[in-house]
Amino acid sequence: MIVEPRTLAGFMELLPNEQILFEQMKQKIEKTYQRFGFLPLDTPILESAEILLAKAGGETEKQIYQFKKGDNDIAMRFDLTVPLAKYVAKNYGNLSFPFRRYQIGKVYRGEKAQKGRFREFYQCDIDIIGDGELSIINDAEIPSVIYNLIKELGFEDFTIRINNRKILNGLFEYINQKDNSTEILRIIDKIEKIGKDAVIEELEKIQVSKEAIEKIINFIEIEGTTDEKLNKLQELNINNETFKLGLDELKNVVYYIRMFGVPDKNFKVDLTIARGLDYYTGTVYETFLNNYRELGSICSGGRYENLAEYYTDKKLPGVGISIGLTRLFYKLNELGLIKAEKSSMSDVLVIPMLEDLATPIKIANALRENEINTEIYLNDKKLKAKLKYADKLEIPYTMIIGEDEVNTNIIKVKNMKTGEEKEAKIFITENKIDVSEIVSIISHK
Repeated sequence: MIVEPRTLAGFMELLPNEQILFEQMKQKIEKTYQRFGFLPLDTPILESAEILLAKAGGETEKQIYQFKKGDNDIAMRFDLTVPLAKYVAKNYGNLSFPFRRYQIGKVYRGEKAQKGRFREFYQCDIDIIGDGELSIINDAEIPSVIYNLIKELGFEDFTIRINNRKILNGLFEYINQKDNSTEILRIIDKIEKIGKDAVIEELEKIQVSKEAIEKIINFIEIEGTTDEKLNKLQELNINNETFKLGLDELKNVVYYIRMFGVPDKNFKVDLTIARGLDYYTGTVYETFLNNYRELGSICSGGRYENLAEYYTDKKLPGVGISIGLTRLFYKLNELGLIKAEKSSMSDVLVIPMLEDLATPIKIANALRENEINTEIYLNDKKLKAKLKYADKLEIPYTMIIGEDEVNTNIIKVKNMKTGEEKEAKIFITENKIDVSEIVSIISHK
């Protein structure tokens, strides 16, 4: 009986050309993280359920994949932050602080599968963890990473939107809405999706007074440049210590973001940015491609006061961001904003047209030693089929090696895109083969 080949809903599989493009995006993200000195980390996909569920709750807990294996209660990681918290608490004595780590890996959530939403997906995270304290300047470096990252992915017109949760919490204390602060933050975080009227309606449902609603709406609708907004916040004369601290932090972050070289056109203070999680305690970020707002935030995160509070009594403040790479790739690919250019990793296809493959194999080995990705066509097909194979996979160059090429040590390197052929001399000794002329043609040196 033949089983129908199928993939579970919510799990992404790609064709080779798309997978190559996905890997290229992932590598660009990783190289950017490394350029800023972040250290690689890889935590297990499976953890003790007790570890992963320590700070879970609500919808998150419902979405966690959990199962029993023997006496073990096991869960699959639903993000990369909780495993990081466990890791830092467990290895505290062996780490140097501030601990700067990046992790790119798959996470699992049993949410309802729908177009563009996945149950298995890659997250690309960075975090800076302090031991007891962490300078606010770290909050300003994160937008510099985002700026360089989005540029590396090929986009110029984007905005990193920043805010500070202390400013919002201070406002809520000032208008006697402290008890409702978490719910208010969750509601105003949705203002761009549902609109002002719907936000007002939801605030009314949780018994926020009309006067308080008016102050909240007027506050988040403050307009102007970044500096004008900071001045207007100052001019509100809100006599609340939390608010004042948040405003001072935001001013410092803006000052140092500019020092890190992020242009004003690529970041702005946005008082509607709250990040729905009560996990964040200070600076928060969301990043948007200006011409493709339908994508939502493509990179978000913020500051938190105590990463590992469920695993240790040590205070470990931090700041970090995350990119949902699988969803981002899917959306960019769907909109045609990225293009898969080839279906092979090969730079050149060596096509033997003789029985003795010794010379073609030596040439291929020598090219690989020169960091040229080289494939040999080893199946017995006609020349037309071999060239069709190279063309279909969009392999940039081919080399046909027959008796004449072996006897003369002259190889014709064909550019499959232009059809142009160039001759290259190879020099063979008993133990070595010199393919520098071929390398020069293929690498355009």
